Amino acid sequence: MLETQRKPVPRNDGGELDTATAFLAFARESVLKKTDGLTEEQLRRVLVGSGTTLLGLVHHLTLAERVWFGHHIAGGPDPGDVGMVVPEGRTVAEVLAGYREAIEESDAAIRAAGHPDAPSAVSIDGKFHTLRWVLTHMTSETARHAGHADILREQLDGVTGR
Repeated sequence: MLETQRKPVPRNDGGELDTATAFLAFARESVLKKTDGLTEEQLRRVLVGSGTTLLGLVHHLTLAERVWFGHHIAGGPDPGDVGMVVPEGRTVAEVLAGYREAIEESDAAIRAAGHPDAPSAVSIDGKFHTLRWVLTHMTSETARHAGHADILREQLDGVTGR
């Protein structure tokens, strides 16, 4: 196995929001790192029975960023379905750029909310959860999918690490 993507976890401890956003950024970066150096065919290759692909994971996380931060925290439109099927005609470059753009938009929504206790602008199942809850949810969701990406990448070319 090639151990080429190892990076230590954040050491940020300057407050709740600083720590939370550092770990979310780390999980996002871990997902993107799994796409480095792969061909379009590899990024779209189905290696598991569920049909999950590396590109599909990135697509899904893009939509999740837009739902949780763009819609629920910032009050923007609901992008709808957050599935893992990349729409036909979407290029790898478009999917990756879309994720980076969604991250920037999410980070702006987090900064605008300003405090972990800030309530969501749009209710979640009838309740106005806090930014803290959304950050925790998205960090766990992104980290879970980063683990999936680790396994898919190792199956593709043997590269491991976070």
